[in-house]
Amino acid sequence: MNDLIASDLLPVPCILMRGGTSRGPFFLAADLPAQTPARDRVLLAAMGSPDPRQIDGLGGAHPLTSKVGIVGRGVPGEVDLEFLFAQLQPRTDTVDTTPNCGNMLAAVLPFAVECGLLKPSGDVTRTRVLTRNTGMVCDITLQTPGGKPHYAGDARIDGVPGTAAPIVIDFLDTAGSVCPALLPSGNALDRLTVSDAATGKTITVDATLIDNGMPMVLLRASDLGRSGYESVQALNEDAPLKATLEALRLKAGHRMGLGDVTAKSYPKMCLIAPPRAGGSVATRCFIPHVCHEAIGVLAAVTVGTACVLPQTVAQGIADIPGSGPVHAISVEHPTGEFTVELETDPTRPNTIARSALVRTARPIMRGEVMIPAAAWPAT
Repeated sequence: MNDLIASDLLPVPCILMRGGTSRGPFFLAADLPAQTPARDRVLLAAMGSPDPRQIDGLGGAHPLTSKVGIVGRGVPGEVDLEFLFAQLQPRTDTVDTTPNCGNMLAAVLPFAVECGLLKPSGDVTRTRVLTRNTGMVCDITLQTPGGKPHYAGDARIDGVPGTAAPIVIDFLDTAGSVCPALLPSGNALDRLTVSDAATGKTITVDATLIDNGMPMVLLRASDLGRSGYESVQALNEDAPLKATLEALRLKAGHRMGLGDVTAKSYPKMCLIAPPRAGGSVATRCFIPHVCHEAIGVLAAVTVGTACVLPQTVAQGIADIPGSGPVHAISVEHPTGEFTVELETDPTRPNTIARSALVRTARPIMRGEVMIPAAAWPAT
């Protein structure tokens, strides 16, 4: 932390990064308090939470822009970098470091290079990263021609304007990232019974409870009387649906070994429907109470996984091209599509051998975020 204080505000170095379709400040772990309670106070002050508009901080008044990345050096011989993701919310004072975020993960290597934590290795830099939230390890590849990060390119991802240089993420082990297993209930298909918020009647719906990087509950949209093609605005205004989804989420949380998830940002809820834009499956995801305008990286990986596993809710809905072990799954979402590559293991049912995808990222602003001194009192 900078010791030169000209007022009762403290400057904390950071770089505002876009990672995929998310955005937030990235900090070096060494520039934040070591103790969790103090660190969380600093992050809340930096983001301006709790406040619906986050008007007094860097937050963007939406869960997708209320995210923080914390990066440090890894253990030599094991991983190059360690990444801790923090999900904040505009309206609450929670700092959740239990889930992963694949979008923000895409910004880890560019941030490390930009702040001098890691030196590029030739025209292409490949780095192993440990996500401390769940212990997930991945390899991230960044274009660094001439030993400098390169952000211009032809890669396009829906939800982000224009094109940019591709950042490739190879996930090494994402199954059961937060839950005990890929299929934490032990089933590819579960039945959940709750009270329908619109009618008050008891309903039973099929669900796939799954975690291949993100704990999720997948439901057929038609089972809840929806098409799965509704607009984000319509779904966010659909109070009965959101109440029913929350009841299902709370019940699913226990079956997934997550306990009471009332105050947790996971599992995410996802309505699926047959594709209608040339993809593999149509989705409407909730994170967990707001309908996502796109879909998260690890959510897309998890949805894609359900599409290639037998006997899930995606059976009969998803259009899976080809018959080999490698599948390119195009996940349609409200603002486009997201393609993930999944490799199944024919000798082990209900397992995924490899998951990979392409994202883009870039620094937006570098400097210092000013926080009230009370958020980081002298010790």
